[in-house]
Amino acid sequence: MMENLALRRLKSIAGHLQPSETLTGDLFLNRNPVSSSEKIDDASSPIIIGGMVLDINAVPNAHPVPGTTTPGKVQYVSGGVARNVAECMSKLGTRPFIISVVGLDMAGELLLKYWKSAGLSTEAVASVEAVETFVTPQWIKKFSHKIRSAPMVMVDANLNPLALKAACQLAGEFSIPLWFEPVSITKSVRISSIINYITFASPNVNELISMANALSLNKKFDFITKSFQSIETLFQMLKPAICVLLEKGVKVLSVTLGSYGVFLCCTGGPDFINEALNRRTASCSSRKLYELVNNNSLANRFHCNTETGMKSSSFAYHFPSLPASVVSLTGAGDCLVGGILASICAGIDLMQSIAVGITVAKAAVEAESNVPAKYSLTTIKDEAVKIMSSAQPLAF
Repeated sequence: MMENLALRRLKSIAGHLQPSETLTGDLFLNRNPVSSSEKIDDASSPIIIGGMVLDINAVPNAHPVPGTTTPGKVQYVSGGVARNVAECMSKLGTRPFIISVVGLDMAGELLLKYWKSAGLSTEAVASVEAVETFVTPQWIKKFSHKIRSAPMVMVDANLNPLALKAACQLAGEFSIPLWFEPVSITKSVRISSIINYITFASPNVNELISMANALSLNKKFDFITKSFQSIETLFQMLKPAICVLLEKGVKVLSVTLGSYGVFLCCTGGPDFINEALNRRTASCSSRKLYELVNNNSLANRFHCNTETGMKSSSFAYHFPSLPASVVSLTGAGDCLVGGILASICAGIDLMQSIAVGITVAKAAVEAESNVPAKYSLTTIKDEAVKIMSSAQPLAF
């Protein structure tokens, strides 16, 4: 009798903890643009490996006073870097396959329920009694058959070092492009043990400096604390750290600058990058994104600039951001990565993929949740064209 009463109370609490968008079946995650009744082959899905958590956001209505109650608002939002990236990709028409872990508790159950509502696979999401066991190398290797045929693998630095290395080794064994998302200054240094496997990395300015310091034995780089006069000035300040990562073998750096946009820095030339990305067939589920966004005339303009304007095989561009009505910055960086990855997996070239990522991130900062409830592909197309038209080459 007491157990039934306790269970009813827990269920009641769980109902109150559920985010508003998951309270009714009609408001679950929007399914992919593929019929939910259609059997889908996830064999060639991009693989996303990393964190899947429930974020708790508390905002006081007044200045907190120690020792007394402070009224405010508490929100429970599905989060975690890898989970945010994967959800963003799914809403752009790509079907990611996530390898992660959740707790064997109410929060874990809520996360899985939310994920299943999108029609996405939870096959590789383990439920464990202690989340601190993380995703193990053995758990990742269990899905090597998925990794073997993936167009791309993304790992976030929430993974413990052993799991991170196992995932990277599998991607390297099968010659799959690998994307490293640093997560934070502290965790970004985990790049040092896996640098030989990384194709892409997406640090912010401070994570970039931290990563360069972890990879450089002799020279240490200072964090940017002083103001800069122009975007070109900022790039020249960051260039030595950028060169460290490119010289260590990273092919593409997407350095996020917050409201200033993104620095795209590449080595190997545009043809090399695009051939490496597009050697695999784009999924049919993301065809709509490709048809709407892909613009050959804009792509050709960038191709010509990188061919005629750069003496070396390395090149860099600044992509500006667009004005936004900021609601929350949480999840914006993850949506930037999700937008870029979804575009690449749809067969869109790298330059346009960066522009899509920026406009997807703009939608994220204008939403309360980590990932917007839905995206307008028409809006993404229009805003990506604006960003592409304003992008400028940088002196490398």
